[in-house]
Amino acid sequence: MKKPATTSQPVHSLIHERWSPRAFNGDSLTRADMDACFEAARWAASCFNEQPWHFLVAHREETAVFNEALECLVPGNREWACHAGVLVIAFVKDRFKMTGEENAHAEYDTGQAVAQMTLQAWSLGIVAHQMGGFVAEEVTRRFTTPEGYRPFVAIALGRQGAAECLTPEKAEWERAPRVRKALDEVRQPFVCKKPEE
Repeated sequence: MKKPATTSQPVHSLIHERWSPRAFNGDSLTRADMDACFEAARWAASCFNEQPWHFLVAHREETAVFNEALECLVPGNREWACHAGVLVIAFVKDRFKMTGEENAHAEYDTGQAVAQMTLQAWSLGIVAHQMGGFVAEEVTRRFTTPEGYRPFVAIALGRQGAAECLTPEKAEWERAPRVRKALDEVRQPFVCKKPEE
């Protein structure tokens, strides 16, 4: 199923076509394809080139690890993400390596890395669905995690499946048109404040 964006301006086809299905067909993904996705993430821009992200990766053929990762998701996500080819937990490091000071841009930078990963995945015919619906405490309880990092977002990646494999409610979400705020709602020109008299 395709759900191209209805854009007000021409955009790159990767942005025009990419969306976040929940329906996966259960196929595994090749290591080469996943390496390309993480390579794309690796080259995201970051404050002071800190690269404050780290990825925990569970391939579906590694059944025990995949199932442990699946248990970290909330039940509503678990019911469809179980058919993904790979589950990923992205971690973020909130402090700079050199100084130990807070990195106020760490989450923003990690989001950029994940965005580049999802676009690279789409270019390879792999769909990705990012999730806030996971339990961070379950991740740290079930897996050895890098020191100084915290679980930030979960991502399911795989080959797209049919909406019919989802619950009726989620199948309806799957078929619903994509919508965004109008361009003028998210952008405005700078207007200088009048100096105080």
